[in-house]
Amino acid sequence: MTQSTANFKVGNEKLIKVLDGASSHLRGLLEKQGRPDGALRIAVIGGGCSGLQYKMDLVDGPRDRDILVPSNAVNVVIDPKSALFVSGSELDYSDDLQQGGFKVTNPNAVVTCSCGESFSA
Repeated sequence: MTQSTANFKVGNEKLIKVLDGASSHLRGLLEKQGRPDGALRIAVIGGGCSGLQYKMDLVDGPRDRDILVPSNAVNVVIDPKSALFVSGSELDYSDDLQQGGFKVTNPNAVVTCSCGESFSA
């Protein structure tokens, strides 16, 4: 059985940088799912209280036209359209009870909401 390879680009941490907390948590999640070579997909979609929001999923790897960013021993994949919005961002993880989870710190966000999951660029 042959597996087709995706036609993707490799980016660097100028696009998104994964901080220690996020790297450690992401590696644990991927191990639990049995896909240690997997990646976190970050997409920017319309919605949220400020107009745009982040959508994150664990995936096996990049798809066609994706940008793969290896950072801090994990892989992040982003589609080209979303990459325009997240360039220069940092991904962190918080286990805070109310505001916990993966958080993107985005220097392009002009307006953010208090939940940290929605922004306007």
